[in-house]
Amino acid sequence: MKTQGFAAGLAATITILSTSAAFAVTEISWWHAMTGANNEVVETLSKEFNESQSEYKVVPVFKGTYPETLNAGIAAFRARQSPHIIQVFDVGTGVMMAAEGAIRPVADVLPLGGRDFNKDEYLPGIVAYYSKPDGTMLSFPYNSSSPILYYNKDHFEKAGLDTENPPKTWPEVFDAARKIKESGAAPCGLTSTWLTWIGLENFAAWNNLQYGTNENGLASTDVELKINEGLFVTHFQNIADLAKDDTFRYGGRTSEAKQLFLSGECSIFTESSGGLGDVINSGMNYGLGQLPYYPEAEGAPQNTIPGGASLWVFEGHTDEEYKGVATFFNFLSQTEIQERLHQVSGYLPVTMEAYEATKASGFYDENPGREIPITQMMGKAPTENSRGVRLVNLPQVRDIQNEEFEKMLAGDQDAQTALNNAVERSNAAIQQAIGN
Repeated sequence: MKTQGFAAGLAATITILSTSAAFAVTEISWWHAMTGANNEVVETLSKEFNESQSEYKVVPVFKGTYPETLNAGIAAFRARQSPHIIQVFDVGTGVMMAAEGAIRPVADVLPLGGRDFNKDEYLPGIVAYYSKPDGTMLSFPYNSSSPILYYNKDHFEKAGLDTENPPKTWPEVFDAARKIKESGAAPCGLTSTWLTWIGLENFAAWNNLQYGTNENGLASTDVELKINEGLFVTHFQNIADLAKDDTFRYGGRTSEAKQLFLSGECSIFTESSGGLGDVINSGMNYGLGQLPYYPEAEGAPQNTIPGGASLWVFEGHTDEEYKGVATFFNFLSQTEIQERLHQVSGYLPVTMEAYEATKASGFYDENPGREIPITQMMGKAPTENSRGVRLVNLPQVRDIQNEEFEKMLAGDQDAQTALNNAVERSNAAIQQAIGN
C-alpha cells in the first residue's frame, strides 16, 4: 500500500511538473496571407520550429489576402491586441515604415536570439528594399519574389510556337498570344496577376523608366507619378487592344488570374515567382521565361524589384516574446531551410549562402528557369528608376490605378485616359496622405 501511495504521489508530481512545463512555453503569433501550397509551407515551418525546441511555440494564423492581413494588423495594433509577427506584402512597406512606434526593427530583434545581424548575409536587392536609408533592416524578408513569365508548353506546341524558347520582349509576347488565340490552342492567349506591381512598378524598373519623382519615393515622401507617358501608355494600350477579343483576359487585381492559367484557359502568364508551387502541383507541362521588356527602352532589361512579403515585428510585447521571435527568425535563416523554401516555393532564398548552396548543388542545371528571378534582380546595379517604389499610401494608389485599368479593359476609356486619371487621382491621394 505504501508503494502504491508513493507511486501515485510520484505520478501526480510528474503531472504537475509536466503541466507547468507546458504553461512555460511562450507562444508567438504569426499572422500571414499564404494560401495553397505556400500555406502548407507556413504550417510545415511552424511545426518544424516548434519541434526543434521547447521554449517557444509559433502559432500561424491565416488572415486573408495581403491587403486584408495588413488592415487586420493595423486594427489589432490600435486595439492593443497585435500579433508578434505579421506578414506584410511589399506594397505595405511604406505604410509600415511610416507607422512610427508600431514596429520594432528586425535588426534590433535578431541579436536577442544570440545571433548578430549582418546585412551582408542577405541578398543585396532584398535587404535594401526592406531597410532604412542608414542600412537598418526593418523587416525579415520571408518570401521575396520577382515577376516572371510562365507558359503552357502544350498550347505552344499546338499553336506552332517554340516550346523551349519563350518570348523575351512584349511585342513577341503579344504576337504569340494572338497565334494561340487564332489557332484555337486556348481561348485566351495572355493574362497577368498584379497589373500594378508587374505592369507598372516592375515594368518601370525592368525597362529603366521613371515611375515617380524623388526616386520613386525612396528619396522623399513627396512624389508625383510619371506613368502616363511613353511606353507606359504604349504597353497598356496594347493590353487594352488584346482584351477586345479576349486574347488578353483580366483575372482580377491581385493573384486571381493564376486560376486562368492553371485551368488552361490562358497560355501565357506573368506572375510572381512565388506562384510556382501551385503551377508545379497542377501537373501542367509548363515553361519559365524572364519578364518581357520593350527593346526600344534604353538600358532594358535593367533589374526587377522585390515582391512577395516580409515579416514585421510589432511593438508592445515582452522581452521573452521578442527572444522567441528572434529564435524563430534565426531558424528561418538557416541555409538548409532557405534552400528548401526557395526550391519548393519559387520564392528567392534570402541569404547569399543559401543561393550559393543551391547553385553548387546543381539545382538550377536540373531545373531550367529557376534561377531567373534571382538573376533578374541581381544582374545589374539598380538605377534611380529601379531601386523600388515606396509610397506612404501605395495600397490606396494601387486601388486607384486598378479602378482606371478596369474601366479601360471594359472599353470605357483608352490607355492614355486611364493613366492620366490614375496619375491625377494618385497624386492627390499622396498629397493628402503626407498632409499637404
